[in-house]
Amino acid sequence: MPGAPAERCSCYVVVGIDGRSLRQGSPARGVARYLRHFLAALAGDERHRDIELRVLSFGAPEEPLPPRVEAFSTRIPSRVLFGTAALAGRPRLDRVLGTPDVVWLPAVAPVALGGHTPVVLTVHDLSFETEPRDFSRYERLWHRLARPRKLAQRATLVVVPSAHTGRLVRERWGVPDERVRLVRPGPGRPPATPASREAADGGVGLPAGLEPLGYFLVVGALEPRKRPDIACDAHALARQCGLKATLVFAGDGPLRARLRREGVVVLGRVDDALLDVLYRNALCLVCPSREEGFGFPPLEAAARGTPAVVSDIAVFEETLGDAALRFPSGDAAALAERLLEVERDPRLRDRLAAAAREVVARLSWERAAAELAAVFRAAASMLREP
Repeated sequence: MPGAPAERCSCYVVVGIDGRSLRQGSPARGVARYLRHFLAALAGDERHRDIELRVLSFGAPEEPLPPRVEAFSTRIPSRVLFGTAALAGRPRLDRVLGTPDVVWLPAVAPVALGGHTPVVLTVHDLSFETEPRDFSRYERLWHRLARPRKLAQRATLVVVPSAHTGRLVRERWGVPDERVRLVRPGPGRPPATPASREAADGGVGLPAGLEPLGYFLVVGALEPRKRPDIACDAHALARQCGLKATLVFAGDGPLRARLRREGVVVLGRVDDALLDVLYRNALCLVCPSREEGFGFPPLEAAARGTPAVVSDIAVFEETLGDAALRFPSGDAAALAERLLEVERDPRLRDRLAAAAREVVARLSWERAAAELAAVFRAAASMLREP
């Protein structure tokens, strides 16, 4: 275990950031979106002028970096750099980044670090430990190389998006409570501009065959822990009881082929403009996940006036409370009943949408960025003793 942190004074903080998720073709799309939101909010707020953001990049990122964010390039391919680091303990990320005051790892990943550089580690969830069978052999090997428990114990401070994840980090990895910082993200993707919104609210841009309020929407990776199969099973049961709405999946993943059933549309990955239209015109969003670290889709739907039906896992209770209908995780029959309720009761939909808007109103990327900036400043004030 590392020694106790020692205080030092610093009025300007250079934060070196692991930007591997931003490279073109990266599979870590959720991490990339999370990181881009924080970079934009930190760089765009004058209150954080004391923080210099330095992102390790591998070629041109999929989206341009915000102003005031420096791209710190390396010619070493990402897999070579981090694969060698995981196996040989070098090259050290802090040295590659020019020895910043703090290194921020926006997700658990294989990495080599110096012994005294303050590190802020974001842990989104522990699904790779709690649900290992949901991951491919390569993904399981990748997480073993990351040594998540050791990495979390090495970190100066650990950032979590929910109290649920924070509890798991403390209980499973033994990270002391005083080193865990809860920083709830903003409400995901921002809604479209007013002009685009007016068109979207009329159903303009919907894929052929879909009508406003004529479908349930599932957003996210089509992988086991998200339980898209439960949504399909529930939809089939509800259709037997008279459900008319289609079930639409916006996402891709290993379970895609299993979801091709009558009344089901699998769109694959969609861009933000189409997703905005899908959210706005959906009868309801459905989130049947059995494990989430935070869960953006219900909040993104709420920001657009669309209610949600979610599984009864801890994180949705924490983030949404009574602002969503819940059903027992993995219970297709119970979800089918919820789908029928939502389709048949417009007053219920209106009530849920109004309650969810209140939840979203309490979240913002600006607030989240201010909290994360405070974490960086706190970490920079700590030097690890030998």
